[in-house]
Amino acid sequence: MAEFQLDAKNLFCPMPVIRTQDKIAQLKKGDILLVAASDPGVKNDIPAWCRINGHKVLSIKEQDNIIEIKIQVEDE
Repeated sequence: MAEFQLDAKNLFCPMPVIRTQDKIAQLKKGDILLVAASDPGVKNDIPAWCRINGHKVLSIKEQDNIIEIKIQVEDE
């Protein structure tokens, strides 16, 4: 298990989800991805994408207009 980060700040829908999808495709089951984004739509879009694709959202935090979503890869 390893932890990775994805900077999706200053990107707008659907790019944060696409970048998340592309990065997770490179990871292994059990890996953690921390996505940092500024588009408030990611609070709904990324968890919805995770539900559809079988990944687990561990946390969603927001501070200073930056949303951080921690995802655990559940499927390779």
